[in-house]
Amino acid sequence: MKMHLSTWSSRRPRLRAVLIMVTALLLIDCTSARSGETPKVRPAGVAGSFYPADPKALATMIDGFLAKAAPPPLTDVVALVSPHAGYEYAGQVAAYSYALLKGRKFERVVVIAPSHYEAFGFASVYDGTAYSTPLGQVPVDRDFAAKLVKLSPLIRFSNMGHGAGPNQPEHALEDQLPFLQRVLGQFQLVPIVIGDQSYETCRALGLALAKLIPGTNTLIVASSDLSHYHPYADAVKIDHKTLKAIEEWDYLSMSRNFATQVWEACGGYPIIAAMIASERLGASHAQVLNYANSGDTAGDKSRVVGYGAVAFVKNPARNGAQEAPFALTQREKDELLRLARKSVETAVHEHKMYDAAAPAAEALNQERGAFVTLKEHGELRGCIGYIAPMKPLYLTVRDVAAYAAVRDTRFQPVTGHELHLLEYEISVLSPLRRVLDINEIKVGQHGLVMKQGDAEGLLLPQVATEQKWDRNTFLEETCYKAGLSRTAWKDAETDIFRFSALVFGERRPVEALTPLDLFRNPRAWPSPPAPGSPSPTAALF
Repeated sequence: MKMHLSTWSSRRPRLRAVLIMVTALLLIDCTSARSGETPKVRPAGVAGSFYPADPKALATMIDGFLAKAAPPPLTDVVALVSPHAGYEYAGQVAAYSYALLKGRKFERVVVIAPSHYEAFGFASVYDGTAYSTPLGQVPVDRDFAAKLVKLSPLIRFSNMGHGAGPNQPEHALEDQLPFLQRVLGQFQLVPIVIGDQSYETCRALGLALAKLIPGTNTLIVASSDLSHYHPYADAVKIDHKTLKAIEEWDYLSMSRNFATQVWEACGGYPIIAAMIASERLGASHAQVLNYANSGDTAGDKSRVVGYGAVAFVKNPARNGAQEAPFALTQREKDELLRLARKSVETAVHEHKMYDAAAPAAEALNQERGAFVTLKEHGELRGCIGYIAPMKPLYLTVRDVAAYAAVRDTRFQPVTGHELHLLEYEISVLSPLRRVLDINEIKVGQHGLVMKQGDAEGLLLPQVATEQKWDRNTFLEETCYKAGLSRTAWKDAETDIFRFSALVFGERRPVEALTPLDLFRNPRAWPSPPAPGSPSPTAALF
């Protein structure tokens, strides 16, 4: 039979899709035949709503997005972050992540997504044999998945979070697949949905992936949108806080601030899991590729959803440029010290939080973690802080100064006759970075956070200098502060985070109390405060 060239050209995209589908079916049938199980294929749940159901139209749309995306040239890409909204809203942003994959081949892609409809306390690995889209079926790498679920009880084979029914079709994972099919062609899939907001689940999944991926040709994709339904200008501010936190690689603060919605990302915990895995696979740099929100792509700016494309790449310099020291002018330091004093006086005399006006200085309006230390006659009188950058710096100092005076459970609340005796010191914290090698820790320059499960302790950098500790003693004392054995820093279950601090004031403290200490011993709180005074829960991270 003769076929005119133009006819063949017009049918080529459809024939290519058919060939991909046939190949995928053959792979699935062969895998199922070896295992003796009946194929279980997860159907496309949002085809025709989030993206076109017609294969040709879908391929044309994706190709159009990819043609317009121009991400910076990056090598050694370990993981990507891509949005999962409908393609008309988020497709162009997603294309910036997937355009990096042009010309590359991956035998396996691990897609980590959030659950929008079901809550469960583990990472759910799809228990079927394939995911289906209009472009064909993507076989699940059952061998890799079986090894993965054996590494932690927090990772399980399950259908939870993978539903495709008409009433609750989970879209976050499925949304990534047509892009992957278009840029990679054939690959095997490890589909994972995280069902809770748990740092420990993210850590377990990240460590398990980092154990299995080395020596394989595997890509990780975290599926996440950013803020939801804020006015355009507010959304831009919120989203750039989240993207800045990702760039700073402070995933411990991200976990806390996602839980309290200080930062927003509906797939925030998949991002954290991908960062933990990527870090242990040699990546330490996050490159934001593109940002937009639905107000940019769809026009309505009254209630928008934010989208970001990010790549996690290997960088031998360990992201050093992002650790430039934070600086304040002497005038800004004096302003914060005056604010701390006024906050303590208001808490002691009026039993309420000082109503501080926003300062003009931009540095004081940046979100930063900070501690305020109070001393009396050279002795510690109170020290409390926010570890994560929850609020603008001036409000953080206001809050923690008041808590140091009246909420430090190691001391009775400061009284009015003591106010003139107090010495103030403020420590402004840098973002947290996990310690990859204890030789990174510089005594006197770095503070430490020791975390093992729910146990956590922090010591400020000046503590080691005051006590004349060496590195090992500093590690041991931080473990002790966390309520752990002094050698717990050597345990695989323990994460050590370091930070630096800008310290200024009259005197230096010997130790600090973290908000977690307050949470552990709620009965140690002072007597209930008068109406209008600060709530103890405000001191929690």
